[in-house]
Amino acid sequence: MIVRSFKEIEGTDRHVKSASGTWESKRIVLAKEKVGFSLHETTLYAGTETSMWYANHVEAVVCVEGEAELTDDETGQRYTITPGTMYLLDGHERHTMRIKKDFRCLCVFNPPVTGREDHDENGVYPLLTEPEEV
Repeated sequence: MIVRSFKEIEGTDRHVKSASGTWESKRIVLAKEKVGFSLHETTLYAGTETSMWYANHVEAVVCVEGEAELTDDETGQRYTITPGTMYLLDGHERHTMRIKKDFRCLCVFNPPVTGREDHDENGVYPLLTEPEEV
């Protein structure tokens, strides 16, 4: 059994701040836990825009605070995301988040991330793995 809080991972290697400066993520469950998914609390900052494409992952997101406009970059469809709203990127959709109010959400990734990921120039997280234990 694993028990940990988001508070206790602040400032550790599980607390990742993006190179773009538009978000930070507290990654409470990672690939090294070997449970088949990772779980994060992510905050995107008001007034920012982030384009993403999880080509290697499926992501489910539940908003718990704030407001954002989510655009499906493939169809142009826009959605308002507020607390209690979930979106699922089950088709690896390219998407853009425009943050109206600081946006805090819980995210689940499959396959799980290692905790070292940041978006590349295409908005993609690379598919990183943990070394196999011998």
